[in-house]
Amino acid sequence: MTASSPAADPLAPFSSPVRSWFTGAFPAPTPAQAKGWEAIASGAHTLLLAPTGSGKTLAAFLWCLDRLVQRPPLPNGRDGKPRRAGVSVVYVSPLKALSYDIERNLRAPLAGLRIAALREGLPEPDITVGVRTGDTPARDREDFRRHPPDILITTPESLYLLLTSKAREALATVETVIVDEIHTMASTKRGAHLALSLERLERLTGREFQRIGLSATQRPLDEVARYLGGDRPVRVVDAGSTRPLDLEVIVPLEDMTRPADYAGPIPESELSPEQRTSVWPAFYQEILQLVRSHRSTLVFVNNRRLAERIAARVNELAGETLLRAHHGSVSREQRFAIEEQLKAGQLPGIVCTSSMELGIDMGA
Repeated sequence: MTASSPAADPLAPFSSPVRSWFTGAFPAPTPAQAKGWEAIASGAHTLLLAPTGSGKTLAAFLWCLDRLVQRPPLPNGRDGKPRRAGVSVVYVSPLKALSYDIERNLRAPLAGLRIAALREGLPEPDITVGVRTGDTPARDREDFRRHPPDILITTPESLYLLLTSKAREALATVETVIVDEIHTMASTKRGAHLALSLERLERLTGREFQRIGLSATQRPLDEVARYLGGDRPVRVVDAGSTRPLDLEVIVPLEDMTRPADYAGPIPESELSPEQRTSVWPAFYQEILQLVRSHRSTLVFVNNRRLAERIAARVNELAGETLLRAHHGSVSREQRFAIEEQLKAGQLPGIVCTSSMELGIDMGA
């Protein structure tokens, strides 16, 4: 089922603090938000197709935040902290890096909603966010049982582990599940495993929760909607648009069998062994030119050794640090710092393995 055209005022269904914060932070809703909110606010299971940078993540989260803003004040527990019955919203991402990006990106709207509520003389909303991935420390895992967050950001594998642990009762209160980058899972074994976890979660809650699927590239929509809902009807919101794809295959050497030709006027007797026999010097130079001609660059390679080597050689050519290596043997803290440097424009590029998964959310 395809969603109809959005209402005249897309923000009409929201509470006053949410409308006040949004209109103060943004000039207007994006088409993805306007179309998505109509379907999501109706309570329907919703599949939202929208391009990168269209605000689709906020389109999914804002209605959930609105419900949390309007709930009655929470009672305090014995430790003096607000006592939550359990998790209200589960956000599932196939990417650990994206999970941490989403948690960080929620801080601005949460702070803005608190200010908007206080300005209107309303109780300050107390909305908490937690992240659960394979990198979550044991201390935080244990704290989840005692103090479950309102919003849980997790991966398919961590959701499964939660559902099979003593902490699963904290998920019995779930009202909404958001599945991001749904196209990466719809036709895979990993996706089948997630589908089983969602059915298991519904059995735990004892009722049907709202399912929201998000993606920038998902076709055919009907098949992805069937994956999201199972045997339940899903409203499809197509806010997609075609963007030009700049795809190019570059080979720095005219003849890959004669790498020494790349050295130009340098006499062959003065070439290093690598310059005589390897194509890599040509590739290092090409990568350097690409990095210098762009603001941010991700270079994907197959293994840690290659990531370290390319980063070192390109930096040596440049005479400065333009690239950092990002792989599974780099600590979580270091990977996080490298990603933050890239987003802030302090680091021009990263040479990464599958540790960067499908990419990184650059935010604004």
